[in-house]
Amino acid sequence: VQLQASGGGLVQAGGSLRLSCAASGGIFRRYVVGWFRQTPGKEREFVAVCSSSGGSPYLGDSVKGRFTISRDNAKNTVYLQMNSLKPEDTAVYYCAAKSGAYQSLGSYPSYQYWGQGTLVTVSS
Repeated sequence: VQLQASGGGLVQAGGSLRLSCAASGGIFRRYVVGWFRQTPGKEREFVAVCSSSGGSPYLGDSVKGRFTISRDNAKNTVYLQMNSLKPEDTAVYYCAAKSGAYQSLGSYPSYQYWGQGTLVTVSS
């Protein structure tokens, strides 16, 4: 499956952005899709994931209460709604997909497929 992330940009602190991850080339509903982010010199950080049906969302501690994840299997797309953005949310955001069980969700090596990343910059 191929993944294409989009929706990044420059936003002021307190603002909102919605990222999209469009999938092609596979049976989308078979994959768990999540989001990670990375800044230079740091490890890739887990952000959010939801099950293949869109339920059971799981979010990283740093974004709980501010970000939500959803998916539309009819459109082969997963969304990351980011509200109350902070400068520390600045990063390249990647969507990733994994097959198999809904486990090891926060571990980036468990994801087999990755999009190209979209840059989010939050100004103070």
